[in-house]
Amino acid sequence: MTASQSPITDIVFDFCGVLVNWQCRAALEGRYDPDLVDRICADDDLLGFFHYEDLMDGGMLLEDVLPIIAREQGADIAEVYRDYIAHYGDALPSLIDGSLELLEDLDKAGYRLWGLTNWSGETFHFAFERFPELAEHLRDTIVSGTERLHKPEAPIYELAIARFDLDPARSVFLDDTVRNVDGARAVGFNGLVFSTSAQARNDLRKLGVTC
Repeated sequence: MTASQSPITDIVFDFCGVLVNWQCRAALEGRYDPDLVDRICADDDLLGFFHYEDLMDGGMLLEDVLPIIAREQGADIAEVYRDYIAHYGDALPSLIDGSLELLEDLDKAGYRLWGLTNWSGETFHFAFERFPELAEHLRDTIVSGTERLHKPEAPIYELAIARFDLDPARSVFLDDTVRNVDGARAVGFNGLVFSTSAQARNDLRKLGVTC
């Protein structure tokens, strides 16, 4: 921490890729033809599953998204998507290595810890159901689909500042997506791009955080 920086008091965490390991494939394998699973999970989003999830992350409900899928991909794929959402907990096979230990250490050190995630309000409950230990350390979490706001747009970070009573200059936001970190920095947060829990510890220490 440089002489011009204020001591850090609050740390805000993204979920998928930072705290929770999200794997679309894990909710589909063993129940669908492997070729179909490969098409759904392809990086170029051949069947639009990542796009449709993004619509739900922005606040659309499953019942509103399904007709769009049926129109664009066919009724059979819409039913696969419905089933995928029903089994969404299976897409969360584990916590990110070292993430729980990082939360525990920061909590013990007295930092206030929060969540801020792009996630559907209809499926976010799976995160705490599968990993209740996260709720033991996070004081509150803002979910984009519930708020109908979306990272990296400024209003969702401004909501976090108001709801969590944050001073962004004394707060750190961690996300594995560069554009989301840039969005946080634009409203005054110390933003860190997450790669691993070990790297996050090193980056936090450079800001004067004890972890």
